[in-house]
Amino acid sequence: MNAKHVLLKGNDRPKQADAHRISNVDPASHVEVTLSLRGPAVPDASALPAKPLSRDLLASSYGAKQADADKVAATLSQYGIKVEEVSLIARSMRVSGTADAMQKAFQANLGIYHNAKQGDFRGREGKLQIPADLDGIVTGVFGLDERRVAHRKTQATAAAAHHKAAKPLAPADFEARYNFPPGTAQSQQIAIAEFDGGYFDADLQAFCAKYNRPVPQVTTVSVGAPAYTLQQIQQLPKQQRQQELESSIEVNMDVQVIAGLCSGAHIFVYFAPFTQKGWVDLINQIIGGTPATPVVLSVSWGLAEDDPDWSSSAVTEINARLQSLAMLGITACISAGDDGSGDQIDDGKCHVDFPSCSPFVLSVGGTMLAGSAASPTEEVWWESPGRRTNTGGGATGGGVSVLFNRPAWQTVKVASLNQGSIDGRIIPDIAALAGPPLYDLIFMGKDFPNGGTSASAPLWAALIARICANGKAARFLPPLLYQNGANGSPVGQSGSVDITTGNNTSSPQPGVGYKAGPGFDAVSGWGVPDGQKLLALL
Repeated sequence: MNAKHVLLKGNDRPKQADAHRISNVDPASHVEVTLSLRGPAVPDASALPAKPLSRDLLASSYGAKQADADKVAATLSQYGIKVEEVSLIARSMRVSGTADAMQKAFQANLGIYHNAKQGDFRGREGKLQIPADLDGIVTGVFGLDERRVAHRKTQATAAAAHHKAAKPLAPADFEARYNFPPGTAQSQQIAIAEFDGGYFDADLQAFCAKYNRPVPQVTTVSVGAPAYTLQQIQQLPKQQRQQELESSIEVNMDVQVIAGLCSGAHIFVYFAPFTQKGWVDLINQIIGGTPATPVVLSVSWGLAEDDPDWSSSAVTEINARLQSLAMLGITACISAGDDGSGDQIDDGKCHVDFPSCSPFVLSVGGTMLAGSAASPTEEVWWESPGRRTNTGGGATGGGVSVLFNRPAWQTVKVASLNQGSIDGRIIPDIAALAGPPLYDLIFMGKDFPNGGTSASAPLWAALIARICANGKAARFLPPLLYQNGANGSPVGQSGSVDITTGNNTSSPQPGVGYKAGPGFDAVSGWGVPDGQKLLALL
């Protein structure tokens, strides 16, 4: 180890099994990284403030110190690295320089890697070091490695074709089924996180016209990644164009689900790269309140919490930023995943998705309608083989975390199916429609039914915005769901319709899963919403 450097724990990057190094990085190429800085100890998940903090109070009580930012700037300037932005409230700095400068400052062996899914990208392997003067000040370095750590459904076309015989649900159907409070979420701001794809305004216009709903105001926000329009995507090279179009199916689903239920809201769609740095930067932007001060955030992306492509530092730092959102009273509604109990990892164990398993988010699972069209029953979403394939399939994520302890407010018991595991955070907290008969949507001017927990998360975001518009101040929702209401039952139980049938077993691995039953369970949480009851209970 260089005598002028010290090891930065938690920032190791293993070799990707499906990627290989094809060259060294161009030493003159431009590189931007985001640094995490130390700050005062914050309350844990079991001791969050009773009332939301203002941004000024969050910054003064728990933000980074200017003196630390100045020390980092002075030290890195010696390597030719300059500061682009400082966010004390988010405990972050963005800095930039040449690849050569970054390699010298952080002792990183950068290279160009290739895999079939991502193509060529900058990456690294092994440990990371920081200048000794910054030991204890800098807690994370993100952006040197650009491997993908944000995934979501990409087989929407298969799902749509598979279910085209069933009539998908429209906004009014969801308002009736889930007993939404009245109104249009007038004057509420809603944030949506995206890590690929683009927003197509013409599709939203057509969607709202189809259902005679006013078109809400939508603003796209670029956070280090382009907020593509359809016209811009059509000009891209063929392979990139196809990838962006596939991701855009999901982006426009998020927007249309919320728009159909919250026409009076202002929707902000944030676009960031699908890297660890992208996650950190996007949440930083929302913490800072520029350009929006949302009451709720919808996220339909994630990756298994123990997937080796996450560094432990990234999980820690993303979780800390979600904690800041919770202290601000912002509920992040995050999909529990679409691949059942295995969550795309084939090691014979059960897995849950991050950041859905964070104790600082509302984890949203999925259901489907079964039985006759005239009198369907709602049960846990599961379609053979309980995970997504090129020909269909899928199931709600859910289970028990192996990384995050169960917060004191989560006063329920579910045993982990992994032998010897901790009594971890249980997900999901609640659920909504994810499977058949899907959501009626429009993509590239055509009817395009779609679903997954990628749809149930924005539905819950829309419900929370409607609740806030009905006079309830924005608060971090999950702990409230587990508190007993006036009738002695937990708010989540009283404000939901229980889902008692189904499971999320994914096959062939792990071949076991969690089951629904009366009351809380690890596939549907408290169940699907009864919006007006929930409004009254809150």
